[in-house]
Amino acid sequence: MKETRAWTRWAAITVAAFLMAGTAACGQAEYTYVRDREGTTYFRVPSSFSKVDSTQIDLLLSGDHPNSETAKLRKQLVWSTAFDQSAEPAVDHLLGSQDPFVYSTVHLLTEPQRNMISLNTMRDFVLPVTEEMRQAYAQRLMEAGQRPMLTGFELLNDQQLALGDGARGVRVRFNYQIGDTVQTFDQTAYLDRTGGTVSVLLIRCTAECFGKRAAEFDKIAESFKLLKLPG
Repeated sequence: MKETRAWTRWAAITVAAFLMAGTAACGQAEYTYVRDREGTTYFRVPSSFSKVDSTQIDLLLSGDHPNSETAKLRKQLVWSTAFDQSAEPAVDHLLGSQDPFVYSTVHLLTEPQRNMISLNTMRDFVLPVTEEMRQAYAQRLMEAGQRPMLTGFELLNDQQLALGDGARGVRVRFNYQIGDTVQTFDQTAYLDRTGGTVSVLLIRCTAECFGKRAAEFDKIAESFKLLKLPG
């Protein structure tokens, strides 16, 4: 598998999910607390976000047919969840709405994927970020006679994360123009110390929205952690 195809084929892989509700002093949950089923990854979102079915997002990003063997394998090796703050939550808000959207996924890597994983692969895990991947995206659509949906890329921040214990990560923030609106994406990706699991958190809102609520979104991103399990 070539890295230039990784962002569309990266999901040969899941675990299932469960949610834990946090409790505030008044008795109403202030946050929704999220962990993947294996208990390796944790984050929280304000309770004003509604959970939506992330299955269609996984299929869109992978390009797999839902009845294919690859899609069946995904259900075993890839976990994902999504939250939308829109009054009318919908999975297609991943790429555009006036309200913020949060998507997270945890991938158990196959042996070939372990061998090819890199910081750039993690940057490109959901959308094309590196120049190589953006060129591959544009070339693929040109060959298919299609116009790109993602245009006007702007890299706003690119930070390598030192997690200790052999784990590593990267956080990137970037803009894409989608239709008539500039959308801002903030993505954090971690590779665990074994090199066998990638955990990703993606936050999206319009550029104007991000400008007003960056501190709030930083809190969501900073809550995204890898957990050490016993043993």
